[in-house]
Amino acid sequence: MKRTRVVVIAVALCLAGLAGVAFWRFGNGGQESPYMTTPVQKGDITQVVTATGSLSAVITVQVGSQISGTIEKLNADFNSKVKAGQVVAQLNQDKFKAAVDQAKANLLAARSNVAKAKVGVEDTRRTLERNKELAKRGLIAQSDLDAAQTAYDAAAAQLEVNNAQVAQAQAALNQTSVDLENTIIRSPVDGIVVSRNVDVGQTVAASLQAPVLFLIANDLSKMQVDTNVSEGDVGNVWMDQEVTFTVDAYPTRRFTGKVLQVRNAAIMVQNVVTYDAVVGVDNKELLLKPGMTANVEFLVSRKTDVLKISNASLRFRPLADKPQTQVAASGQRAGPGGGGGGRGGNRNAGQGSRSRGEGRGNREATIYVLRDQKATPVRVRLGISDGTSTELVADEIKEGEQVILAMSGSGSQARPATPPGGRRLFGF
Repeated sequence: MKRTRVVVIAVALCLAGLAGVAFWRFGNGGQESPYMTTPVQKGDITQVVTATGSLSAVITVQVGSQISGTIEKLNADFNSKVKAGQVVAQLNQDKFKAAVDQAKANLLAARSNVAKAKVGVEDTRRTLERNKELAKRGLIAQSDLDAAQTAYDAAAAQLEVNNAQVAQAQAALNQTSVDLENTIIRSPVDGIVVSRNVDVGQTVAASLQAPVLFLIANDLSKMQVDTNVSEGDVGNVWMDQEVTFTVDAYPTRRFTGKVLQVRNAAIMVQNVVTYDAVVGVDNKELLLKPGMTANVEFLVSRKTDVLKISNASLRFRPLADKPQTQVAASGQRAGPGGGGGGRGGNRNAGQGSRSRGEGRGNREATIYVLRDQKATPVRVRLGISDGTSTELVADEIKEGEQVILAMSGSGSQARPATPPGGRRLFGF
């Protein structure tokens, strides 16, 4: 009797457990919901255009050498603060000093030749005057007078030549003096040395172009970001636009700036067209350094306390809405990424979400709302998108309604909720 009672109690408990499972699984209208849903919510949406760029000083000056030589002194190093006109380096001057001395000697010789030529001119002039008087009296032949005239003209011409040689020697002296002065390298601006490319004893050659010795940033408290904005997004970037960005050195901190320029010159790399949007940045704390990579977001629009839906709901399409060929092709792959059940997601279903920076508002789309356990299509107007959620402009859908994201695993084609031949209780 006791054993019979125990058996009866055990059977009753099993039946109660199975009934609970059945109620949990089929309690919603007698069947399990075949859809994955999410409620329509209110919140904030910020639409941005994303781009990458590199930081640089607003004014960066390359300090080079106009002449070739050997570095003898370095008066500045990395991160050195310099003033305009300050000596930052010096080349060996021995060769250039010798050239100046040689040019001075050549100038002195040229001037001496001028003095000698002047004496010759004066001597031939007196001889010419004397021969003219004698010729008037008939005391000398005309040929002697002509010879005196020729000698005078030659002496005057030689004086002109010597004067020209003086000017030439003076120019050579000026050039060698400039070369000597150029052995002293000075900073053209106030700033900080960003890079130094030479060492003491190194030879620099300025035959084709001036070698760069130092890179000096004028003011690191004011910097700029040169960003590459794609041609599809450049229409959403404008002057004085608010910008935020992050750098890898400070991943949790957001820096701010404003657009200074949107340059018209296209940049084409491997048939991809981008445009340079220059962002001005305040760097008073000197945390940002030249060359850092910035992940930039251009603020296009911001909406607060608006209805929004998940972008996944824009891609969902029930299997009944798809062509048979598409259903056959999707098979087990259709899943949460698009309409249909399974795991892989149908990437071609729908045309809802756009990438960040796209979506200019007032688009239309069809989404599916779960009403009475049925996928009900609703035509809606869309506003801005942040890449994850999209604004609902009109009021066809209320806050809290469930929009369908995808077919659930048990409601997919791979596992029908109602098997052929009728529903099987408890899954047997």
